Amino acid sequence: MGHWMYYLCSNVLSLLILLQFLILSWSPFLEATVFPSSVPHVKPSYSFGRTFLGLDKCNACIGTSICKKFFKEEIRFDNWLSSHLKLPPDYFPSYSGNYTDDAKSWRLVEISRLTTKYQHDQADKRICASLSNAKSCSIERVLRKTERFQKWLKAKRLTPDLVQGLPSPMLRCPSQRLLDRIVRRYAEVPDAGSIYMDHLTDRDKLRLLYTLSVNAHPILLQIFPEAEGWPFPKYLGSCGRLIVTASTRPLKEFYSSPPEVAADLALQLLSIVNSMRNNDMNYVFYFVHVDAGTFGIFNNGLLFIRDASTLGIIDKQEGLQMTDGQQEYKDIFSCLASDCQSAFPSCNSVREKQSLVMVCQELLPKLLKGKFLQPVQEKIDRFLRLCADSFRADQEVSDAAGKLIELLKSLQSCDSHFAYRYPDCKYSDKY
Repeated sequence: MGHWMYYLCSNVLSLLILLQFLILSWSPFLEATVFPSSVPHVKPSYSFGRTFLGLDKCNACIGTSICKKFFKEEIRFDNWLSSHLKLPPDYFPSYSGNYTDDAKSWRLVEISRLTTKYQHDQADKRICASLSNAKSCSIERVLRKTERFQKWLKAKRLTPDLVQGLPSPMLRCPSQRLLDRIVRRYAEVPDAGSIYMDHLTDRDKLRLLYTLSVNAHPILLQIFPEAEGWPFPKYLGSCGRLIVTASTRPLKEFYSSPPEVAADLALQLLSIVNSMRNNDMNYVFYFVHVDAGTFGIFNNGLLFIRDASTLGIIDKQEGLQMTDGQQEYKDIFSCLASDCQSAFPSCNSVREKQSLVMVCQELLPKLLKGKFLQPVQEKIDRFLRLCADSFRADQEVSDAAGKLIELLKSLQSCDSHFAYRYPDCKYSDKY
């Protein structure tokens, strides 16, 4: 049985090395046109083990939806360039491919690394060193022996003490309501829907703990799905250090866009930040960091959060659940994607204006600078300066952002180029 599983995992992992494709020529705005029958098939003959996925022999992902799709070749890559297949370049954080639900119609997807190669190399070294100072070891065997995972095995319900010290901003002050939502909506197991972990096998629990420790982005996409109106891409599956989502373009590709496009994207960006602070679920989402890759755009012009790994969550309904003393607890799971010595900011230090200030400082000036005629540009610049001023009171920052939103609304046009709101805009008096 062990040899069969090793052979199976080797084949699953071998399919992942087909990530050398048309990286330079690919355009996410184009429909997928490469079909399996039109591409020369190269039979995979080897695997690259945990280097890409994280745990031994693909044990982190056996039986999960995304690994099944790789194994059945329901995820294909844009080009098989050579019979001498090798790992994709370390400096590429994401890759494009084709995905099918029915083996007939294919669409573009994005395959992304959840950690950099340096991060997972360092994590593997820490894991092995935590046991016996060995340079190499069975990652899964070491993690199974940890005190934290032994508590997970005995637990019937995911509680705040089981996630203490994990580096994800989402878990810095988790409520029981949020943790129940994680278990109930975890998509990589059968029979999801219960807040109790009885339907999770030992391996399921390790996979969930590992994902929460490495990068909580896949979990956020599962528990707050785009089908319910949340501003995230559609989750298609994750496996170890890998995630597959709907195809996107990062916001940075639109910095030189024309004024009407820039105004539309800036308005969407501010609207998302506001909605994440105030929503019917009584969760406050806040960013601890934003950059040019945090947001992305679908091919219909709709903007969304492309990287949710820097999102924290505060439950207004249940309040803060952890004290600063509890936050200091750390173990090997605290170090799988970050420096173990880094201090975790307290949730009590989160300000209402935090996300607004970040996007007004880091993103909106690059979208809106020098795009408009006077006096419109002067007004935009003034509102941006106020919105980006971290020394101003929360209400002052919020008021400046509100004035900028109203100004940007007046610049919107009803055009077929904005497919996400066309032709509905033709029947609205807002445009």
